Amino acid sequence: MSTSTAEDSSGGQECPECAAPAAIGPDGYCQSCGRKVAPGRDHVELDIGVLAGVSDRGLRHQRNEDAMALATEIGPHGTVALAVVSDGVSSAPRPDEASLIAVRAAMKVLQKSARAGEDLVGASAAAANAGAQALTELVGHAGSPAATYVSAAVSQDVVTVCWLGDSRAYWLAADPAECQRLTRDDSLAEEIVAAGLASTEEAMASPQAHVITRWLGADVPELKPNVSQFAPPGPGVLLVCSDGLWNYRPEAADLAALALPAALTAPLPVAAGLVRFAVDQGGLDNITVVLIPFPLREA
Repeated sequence: MSTSTAEDSSGGQECPECAAPAAIGPDGYCQSCGRKVAPGRDHVELDIGVLAGVSDRGLRHQRNEDAMALATEIGPHGTVALAVVSDGVSSAPRPDEASLIAVRAAMKVLQKSARAGEDLVGASAAAANAGAQALTELVGHAGSPAATYVSAAVSQDVVTVCWLGDSRAYWLAADPAECQRLTRDDSLAEEIVAAGLASTEEAMASPQAHVITRWLGADVPELKPNVSQFAPPGPGVLLVCSDGLWNYRPEAADLAALALPAALTAPLPVAAGLVRFAVDQGGLDNITVVLIPFPLREA
């Protein structure tokens, strides 16, 4: 049984062209006049109790090319919290549509698997593949849309994360020694550091730092999502975010200092606070922040 689902969307908004109320369908087209309408995603806040998220355009981009979807499901072994975050690649066509379509397609797979009590490792990889497949529908003469991807499935005892690109998942705890990043960027900067060619600071200062080496998109020769699991040692918060946040605080302990302890009981206002922090630091990119307190509260 699904207990709650939320996603940032243009559904239900008034058409600015013909003023038809609640006329915008989930595909972003006015059901009255047929015109394409820009989604109202400059600032989105979602709160479904067990988890919450905020996505914002920032200060420099003309539109929000990030997207998120949140859900909780009750499976055979209890509540599972689900989150998907995607960051559309600005240099590719239709990045705002790509990210939204990707999170929607992926979330459907995760929800179905969580309800059935299926293996979340396999389900997470299948969800990423579903997101990639959905992007093939956007391929046109201008090229192939692309997006980063990160998902989280949090059960009563384990966190499963899946990713492609440089959107991240972090474990935040009261003890700085327990804080850690759960994902490894698919980026040129990460590869340079791994090869011992530069320090993290030097690599991130490069103009090529945010060039991603894997992503969702029809032009990827072979999609191989990264999947890993983490067993939390105690209470904490899972943070899932786009690079609009971690650009300003890449270390897990520093993010924990901003979020805890309030995020354990009030994830939405803390997520909003982290977005405001990124905006105050310059807001150079779109920003998406999702917080999932652990242990999970009953849905």
